[in-house]
Amino acid sequence: MRIFLAGISCVGKSTIGEELAALLNCSFFDLDDEIESYFSTPIERLMDKFLGMHSFRKESSKALKHLLDQQKSLISVIALAPSGLMDSYWRLVKKSNGIVVVLADDAENILNRIVFFDKDSKPIQKILTPKERSYYLKEIKKDITYYKRSYKRADITVNISGLKPDQAALKIKDALKNLS
Repeated sequence: MRIFLAGISCVGKSTIGEELAALLNCSFFDLDDEIESYFSTPIERLMDKFLGMHSFRKESSKALKHLLDQQKSLISVIALAPSGLMDSYWRLVKKSNGIVVVLADDAENILNRIVFFDKDSKPIQKILTPKERSYYLKEIKKDITYYKRSYKRADITVNISGLKPDQAALKIKDALKNLS
């Protein structure tokens, strides 16, 4: 069984996904890593080759298809991109017969976990000024609103507000039990 984790950037899909995969004794895949591996280039540099996100998603969905075609992904947790339930990604996820879980959290909590990367996908240490915090908080709230409609496609939504990654993984595991 495949479990797809969806949610906006920095909600915790990768960190919680690794914890969940360990709890379920299965493999974990991060779509961002799979895209970079498939195209042998950092995501930011790949995005620069396209005029818009729709074109990028169409091309990068080839990496998701490649992953889903592999036996090793049949029993796994897969952290999707924030747009993982849109366009080309969604068509592949829908066909896979997996369970889609959206991770939901408060914008302020997400802001406190925000991570910045350079063009080569290397993390950047950055301390936000109050003005920058305000700006990014607004951007996070915009993302929550923007993706809300596509996230309604999920089988379940799990609110992870105030939870540590291991606690969030346990909450998801319990929600998955209740789904069956």
